[in-house]
Amino acid sequence: MEGRVAWLTIAPVKALGLVHPEAIELGANGVSADRRFFLVDEDGRLYNGKRDGRLVQIRPDYDEASETLTLHFPDGTTVTAGTDGGEPGQVPLYDRVVATRDLGGPIAAALSDYAGRPLRLLRVDPPATAVDRGSEGAISLLSVAALDGLAAQAAVAGSVDARRFRMLIGIDGIEAHAEDGWAGRAVQIGGAVVRPREPVGRCAVTTHDPDTGEPDLDTLRVIGSYRGEVPTNEPVPFGVWGRVERLGRVALGDDVRVLA
Repeated sequence: MEGRVAWLTIAPVKALGLVHPEAIELGANGVSADRRFFLVDEDGRLYNGKRDGRLVQIRPDYDEASETLTLHFPDGTTVTAGTDGGEPGQVPLYDRVVATRDLGGPIAAALSDYAGRPLRLLRVDPPATAVDRGSEGAISLLSVAALDGLAAQAAVAGSVDARRFRMLIGIDGIEAHAEDGWAGRAVQIGGAVVRPREPVGRCAVTTHDPDTGEPDLDTLRVIGSYRGEVPTNEPVPFGVWGRVERLGRVALGDDVRVLA
């Protein structure tokens, strides 16, 4: 089975707006700039889109080479700061602990003002990132046809915006949810080889408009209505996650091929 890379999407700051590169370098932990930063509140709890959907309105611009992060806020203001310093720490993140740097400074202050509460901006020490499942979930894949199927099930005009699902790689030219059948198999994508593991269990963030962060489509109900029998422990499965087995470059239009 062969397909093509339809989109590439990363989030330099977890929960903020997405970036759409034309090519990425896949390493053992995925894309080094993806989920490089994340937010916690005054109690040290992860502050993400499930708690504040408006975060997607902030557009990040991360220059990895110079370690500079610029945030573009919806009111037109921008804040830029270096990201190579900060107070070191060890912070719980899902089922693991990651080494971080607490950046503080003007960006954290601007994010706190936007959220209306104190927030800390943390940078994960390389090579790790703040991807939910660590290196085992360094990549995520979703077929374009799955989005078309969701639109039909939801009876919405046009297509469902792929940004709702915040997936790394979109694949065109394959049947809807063909990626489900890739679990445990080697899949070549451009110059890299990945091995999908399980479906992604979706959360309330997918119900949000990807521009405003406001709930506008009950994706969880709709997906659950026709995907409830998929054999997985993940709730509301849509797309798959997995690990990188051979490092390499992936670009828009690259071939996608199941190897074994």
